[in-house]
Amino acid sequence: MTRAGPWVSAAIVTAALVLPGLLIAVTGGSPSAALRALIQGSLGDATAVSQTLLYAAPLLLVAVGACCSARSGVFNIGQEGQVLIGALAGAAAGLRLAVPGPALLLVVLLAAALAAGAWAWLSALMNRLRGVDIAVSTLLMTFLAQQVVAFAVTTPWLLQESRLGEAAALPQSNKLPSGALLGSLGDHPGLQLNLGLAVGVVVAMLVAVALDRTRWGFRLTVAGLNPAAARHAGIPVAAVGGIALAVSGALAGMAGAVLLASPLSTNRLQPDISIDIGWDGLLVALVARNRPLLTIPVAGLFAVLRAGGNFLAATGVPPYLVDVVKALLTLAFVAPAVMRRRSVVA
Repeated sequence: MTRAGPWVSAAIVTAALVLPGLLIAVTGGSPSAALRALIQGSLGDATAVSQTLLYAAPLLLVAVGACCSARSGVFNIGQEGQVLIGALAGAAAGLRLAVPGPALLLVVLLAAALAAGAWAWLSALMNRLRGVDIAVSTLLMTFLAQQVVAFAVTTPWLLQESRLGEAAALPQSNKLPSGALLGSLGDHPGLQLNLGLAVGVVVAMLVAVALDRTRWGFRLTVAGLNPAAARHAGIPVAAVGGIALAVSGALAGMAGAVLLASPLSTNRLQPDISIDIGWDGLLVALVARNRPLLTIPVAGLFAVLRAGGNFLAATGVPPYLVDVVKALLTLAFVAPAVMRRRSVVA
């Protein structure tokens, strides 16, 4: 069974990649044309590569945070809401605080991380005080976060943009000042390497070291693998899980700030600024088997699907087929591990 494991995994992944092509053919499309459009839209030229790398940064931050909470045995599925809360806090800090120069960007990122971390920690608090399931509460708080952001950008005394003359104010904030925006790394003709990607890669490396080489990471792993043994060893399982959940939320919030401050958005807080980055980041972590370093290439793959998916409509293929591919890939990488675990238990 152990030797067959890799072959089973390879067969399932191959099926996950072939099945979308069959779906395209059945619906009258051309699989080869769709594949060319996907590659052209994500890797075809410098502009396409730049767009792909822009998507990879927030996906990577969300995924690394999900790895932290999963390692402790806490399943956080509220990253979409935490991304929104991070963007909200980042916009508030960037527009309200008079911080000079590039220091404002650090304040925006820090505010986003602290606010989203606190937002996620509320679920741990509810679990501790009232026994509310963390997976359920983090999911439901996503819908609450959506309403909070919508209220903030439609209320003049909060974050709604300033009116110009007789024009009606739109449901969005004012644009962030230039000091709060993420710049490019070096001067590359036609290619934009945004600072957000560097932030994501550095965070992934630091978290990988923290999880594998520090006492905190060891306590986190033990609490996730065997809570009873962790308690017997004197590890405060609830506190460790709560901190891991807060770290997960903080990194998702930082992803929201990256979205807000990068060319992916208009640099204004808007109700739909998260663009499902939270959901996709969670899928990245699942495909990467909750390994922070492995999230780097997987985030790149999902970024390719996102950037190239916008070009599928030109081939007559509905863009939502990209979501089908993401779902199949996630199932393909998660299912073999679950099957092996069930066979061991049996």
